[in-house]
Amino acid sequence: MVFNKYNLKLFSTNNMSLTNERIQEKLVEKFGEVVHNFSESHNMLSVEVATNENIKVLQFLYDDEELGFQFMTDLCAVHYPDKTGQELQVVYHLHNLVKNVRLRVKVNAPIDEPNVYTATSLFPTANWMERETYDFYGVNFVGHPNLKRILNVDEMDYFPLRKEFPLEDQTRIDKDDEMFGRGGSLLN
Repeated sequence: MVFNKYNLKLFSTNNMSLTNERIQEKLVEKFGEVVHNFSESHNMLSVEVATNENIKVLQFLYDDEELGFQFMTDLCAVHYPDKTGQELQVVYHLHNLVKNVRLRVKVNAPIDEPNVYTATSLFPTANWMERETYDFYGVNFVGHPNLKRILNVDEMDYFPLRKEFPLEDQTRIDKDDEMFGRGGSLLN
């Protein structure tokens, strides 16, 4: 234990270093098959969580004394149009500030029912991040206190960051593909 000058416990020195292996071990021990697809990139552990279990896992990561992921750095989404039944992925970036460890938690949802439970009761900063994610990807955060568009107009009937539209207008005739390095050769 480490104490300050008033003999108040600051933090425990037991298991001060929190490894990705230990995080994975604790998650699998607690949740089993609910957590899967563990991977590591740039020393940050990533884990996928079953859609209907996201809050239980986030609550455990928050409450567990050893894990202590009590700060949400970011919440965003990604659209994978080729992953049938899991087209939308909500990504939480969590941080244990005491041990300086980061964790990425991913939750997949189908595009036809993009329902994910809100994390606003656990992380107040999730409020605006979830609203932005709804605004651009259409993820419905179930239980959110005020889920509405914040950057796009209310009349918008689509979600602009979904990959549902071609990148270029195929009917344009004012573009010469040769100028963009596509089709033909400039040496002719």
